Amino acid sequence: MDTRIDFYPTHNHEGFKLRHGKPFPFGATLVPRGVNFSIFSKHATSCTLVLFKKHANEPMVEIPFPNSFRIGNVWCMVVFDLDCEDIEYGYRMDGPFEPNVGHRFDKSKILLDPYAKAIGGRDVWGTKPDWDNIFQHRGRLVFEDFDWEDDCPLEIPMEDLVIYEMHVRSFTAHPSSGVKHPGTFAAITEKIPYLKELGVNCVELMPVYEFDEFENSKPNPVTGEMLYNYWGYSTVGFFAPKTGFAATGRFGMQVDELKSLIKELHENGIEVILDVVFNHTAEGNELGPTISFRGIDNQTYYMLTPEGYYMNFSGCGNTLNCNNPIMRNMVLDCLRYWASEYHIDGFRFDLAAILGRDPWGVPLPSPPLLETLAFDPVLGKCKLIAEAWDAGGLYQVGSFPAYGRWAEWNGKYRDDLRKMLKGDMGMLGAVAQRLQGSPDMYEYSGRGPSASINFITCHDGFTLYDSFSYDDKHNEANGEDNRDGGNDNHSWNCGWEGTTDNPDIIALRKQLVKTALAVLMLSRGVPMILMGDEIGRTKNGNNNTYCQDNELNWLDWSLLETNDDLFRFSKNIIAFRNAHPVLRYHEHFHNADLVGSGCVDISWHGTQAWKADWSGTSRAIAFMLCGKHAKGGTVNDDRIYVAINTYWDALDFELPTPPKGAKWHVAVNTSMPSPEDIYEFGMEPELGNQSNVLVGSRSIVVLVGK
Repeated sequence: MDTRIDFYPTHNHEGFKLRHGKPFPFGATLVPRGVNFSIFSKHATSCTLVLFKKHANEPMVEIPFPNSFRIGNVWCMVVFDLDCEDIEYGYRMDGPFEPNVGHRFDKSKILLDPYAKAIGGRDVWGTKPDWDNIFQHRGRLVFEDFDWEDDCPLEIPMEDLVIYEMHVRSFTAHPSSGVKHPGTFAAITEKIPYLKELGVNCVELMPVYEFDEFENSKPNPVTGEMLYNYWGYSTVGFFAPKTGFAATGRFGMQVDELKSLIKELHENGIEVILDVVFNHTAEGNELGPTISFRGIDNQTYYMLTPEGYYMNFSGCGNTLNCNNPIMRNMVLDCLRYWASEYHIDGFRFDLAAILGRDPWGVPLPSPPLLETLAFDPVLGKCKLIAEAWDAGGLYQVGSFPAYGRWAEWNGKYRDDLRKMLKGDMGMLGAVAQRLQGSPDMYEYSGRGPSASINFITCHDGFTLYDSFSYDDKHNEANGEDNRDGGNDNHSWNCGWEGTTDNPDIIALRKQLVKTALAVLMLSRGVPMILMGDEIGRTKNGNNNTYCQDNELNWLDWSLLETNDDLFRFSKNIIAFRNAHPVLRYHEHFHNADLVGSGCVDISWHGTQAWKADWSGTSRAIAFMLCGKHAKGGTVNDDRIYVAINTYWDALDFELPTPPKGAKWHVAVNTSMPSPEDIYEFGMEPELGNQSNVLVGSRSIVVLVGK
């Protein structure tokens, strides 16, 4: 059999056989008998490939790219006969060091490949690095030979999702988790039965690609405990899973371990959304380290002032130049890679408003990156979710350039619901919009309620239990004199700041947690809950635990016993949402009867039936959903009546008449103790008085007409 000519070397360097490579794809790619190395730099004058034996302190060889191996602004070279499982690689780039015009080339630095699919150097979480090592973050080769069998993304309709936001390490790092390898991808696999019992069908993972937990690490000035870059919103490598999150990371098997987790989640009907951070990198500002982009082509990858300083719309020292075509293509390549090679179901974009700024920081009316992602064929079925604001003051909730594809973290939902739940007056008009999927924000732009990711808590800010336990943040443990973290928490401590033994306060806090979860699950749109809110997780009033690798972030699994009533309520209210299609539809309510049922799809009530009190002093609202309008009238569901009372006394609500032949049954009453706070689907008892219902203070009642 003849052998292709491009399998043969044409050059030799210190015994290493070489030939001209292929410019695409960028990165290190296995080819017959060798590895194709390809890297872009517009302004570098030379490029050298640096190869290491795995974990070695010094390179085994440095191979300059011959000028003939450069095509345009891409250096590409095949190196033959490498032991691909035992090498690490990087680059040296030479060129001008002229910071005033944006060039920061330094040939003494060995640089990480931006396209590296695996990265060594931080193989075991929390292991202190060797700061004298000349190459801290090392590219490694990946064999794309994982057996996915018949797995593929689940493509669950957006409106049917119940999202669970979690941090990989925090989910199982606590000793109470009882897993074999705490804090890892493998440990999440052990907890899939828990996620299924809870009823969520999508996990949103906080950053899982390579970051350095030792970035800006420092001792806690009070306790001496190490403070880390724990959450990971500071990227080292966009294509590589976090090695320290893998039980097998020290063996270089982090890729397979993460793929195994995703495959197992899919087998159990659970989608995976990745939290991606394309707004900045771990290289920081002018005083930060040179890891990759800065040394490869600083002027291309970052937004710079005319004087060569870093623009800082991220609040983290630098801002990636996402609408430069090179960076734009890298973002697209990265997402395509995760979608195709990891079977990821969707992406949540941190500080996504930055992605719509031009190279000078000005918001674009039609951002090319956002449009490209919306219409890309590979990403055609992926969920795209924007955190539609940035640290530079650009706030686009309700106005994010969507192209019919983008959903948004609805920060207005969070704020309006928190204000209402703590009893603020004048909130009912805004809350009515949020309960309907925010048509005031999304309907007139042609987007449905599925554009609204509804949440009351997320990793930023208080947990749900802390929202009813603290009036003020308590971030002293972060070592920043309590200056960090937001001050707009819209929280209420129920009369006592922090932990208490008072049974009445504890009962009220649990009641408010249940009420909040019920409102969230009854709202049109896509609900997202924060890890641990279903069992009363607390962070002791710290609303910015970005640096804490301890019980402030770890999920304490003993709360399953302590707050078993909360868990029971949580899984049953999720089951209630899943059982009632009238709660889940991709269109907004019409406030009209379009199916001839004799009842509008949604009607509003107060303590008097059919007479909602929208005045600025009202703290009570009710609404009724007609089940014959479920899924646009294509599905028949029960009629659902919801009464919300945020007043400090119980209120009597007059009920609308149920459908002919039906009676009201009690599904939820959060003012009642468990198990009368919620009933399993199909087991709802008939309401004794069919004309009125007493709704306790700061609670919600849900009735089903059947």
